[in-house]
Amino acid sequence: MIHSLYGRIALAFAFLMLTFGGLLGLLCFTTVHYHQQELVQRLNRGLAQHIATQLPLLGPDGLDQKAIEELFHMLMMVNPSIEVYLLDKSGRIEMHLAPAGHLKRDRIDLAPVQRFLSNSNSNVNLPIFGDDPRSGAEAAIFSTAALIKNGEVDRYLYVVLAGEAYQQLAANLWEGRIFRTASVISAGAFVLTICFGLLLFAAITRRLNALTAAVSRLERQGFAGCLDVPGPLAKGDDEISRLARAFQLMANRITEQFRELQQQEQLRRELVANVCHDFRTPLTALHGYLETMRRKTKTLLPEERDRYLDIALRQSAKVGRLSQELFDLANLECSDIQPLLEVFSLAELIQDVVQKFELPSQDRNVVVYANILNGSAPVLADIGMIERVLVNLLDNALRHTPAGGTIRIDVLQRVGRVRVSVADSGSGIRPEDMRRLFDRASPLGRRSGRVTGGLGLLIVNRILTLHDCPISVESTVGRGTVFRFELPNPMFA
Repeated sequence: MIHSLYGRIALAFAFLMLTFGGLLGLLCFTTVHYHQQELVQRLNRGLAQHIATQLPLLGPDGLDQKAIEELFHMLMMVNPSIEVYLLDKSGRIEMHLAPAGHLKRDRIDLAPVQRFLSNSNSNVNLPIFGDDPRSGAEAAIFSTAALIKNGEVDRYLYVVLAGEAYQQLAANLWEGRIFRTASVISAGAFVLTICFGLLLFAAITRRLNALTAAVSRLERQGFAGCLDVPGPLAKGDDEISRLARAFQLMANRITEQFRELQQQEQLRRELVANVCHDFRTPLTALHGYLETMRRKTKTLLPEERDRYLDIALRQSAKVGRLSQELFDLANLECSDIQPLLEVFSLAELIQDVVQKFELPSQDRNVVVYANILNGSAPVLADIGMIERVLVNLLDNALRHTPAGGTIRIDVLQRVGRVRVSVADSGSGIRPEDMRRLFDRASPLGRRSGRVTGGLGLLIVNRILTLHDCPISVESTVGRGTVFRFELPNPMFA
């Protein structure tokens, strides 16, 4: 509990409230004490001067000690809270009525006395504290008056306004019913405040606990599902609700990426399996014919040797082409490669590519031609990459077009774009294979034990993706397939 967020907030809040309550109580006590002292000193500020004026203490014959003691006794009987002292001009106590043993000092510091007399007409600097003869360390509020003789200060009348009796009574009052009642009410108010704060923090942290529980469930599921955030938690507009929505988006994105990684891992495994199979077929054939030639070197006729060599060379070419395609695909997907854009004539590039396929198409008895409309069709692209796209598409079409078929390349200029279509009259692609046509494990990658254009289509898709030009496919089983893509026309840029 202590290590939870709510526990820490509760302890911090309780500590702050207790600290604040203690400081507030100390401030109130100090304020009330000093306010009371100032009030008493203001009310009795002129008391000593009034006594000195109305009842002269100095006569022609000096001090009348008996009369002064009777006067002091009368004043302290009328107002038990005061204590009256007569000081000489150096501050030494000459006369007092303190019981034996109650007087703790015999001299009063005159600096507060002088400050009091110099501010006799001002209440700004009150209270002023002076020495308390009946206390060795504490200070007390007082009233004082200078006794003048022959034009000079001869003595001081020093009246302690909150004497020993006053202090004892004040100490007893702090233990009285009013103070106890106020203390109980204050303590109850602090307890209620702490309880209300704890309930409020519990309501706030309950929403965080709900979010934490949702994230924990997602973690236990291995990020196999979406973050299930309660509706009221995600629909608010405060910080916790915004945090919940951000967590939900982040968790869903992580889940989606996790699934994509799993799919990519599965596709990688399928690709490795398919590539191993595709490599094994031509390598097995190549090894078989070479071994046959070695064993039958003396018995083979020249025309049989040439036929075996031709087959071995074709199988070797397939292995070389497959290796090159794997290298190109890895380079396109793993390297930070970007197309080198330039303006060139797409029509001229297509004519060059068609000429490259003139002999292979004649060997297969397939007609390959280009249908270019609206001029030279300039485009902005990487000429080397686009040439590879055209070569792969034509090679793929040629492999799936039977003898007597046709392959046509259509080029049509549109507003801002140039559309390229590669159509063949081959066997077509089944509808269930269309959605995975450009996956790593292409359904065209292995058919009837022959190495076909699966990796070539992956390379085409990657190159066009780098150009931000998606490719589309239309196919009818038994009638052929059409691949289409568009390139930007710089004339309308």
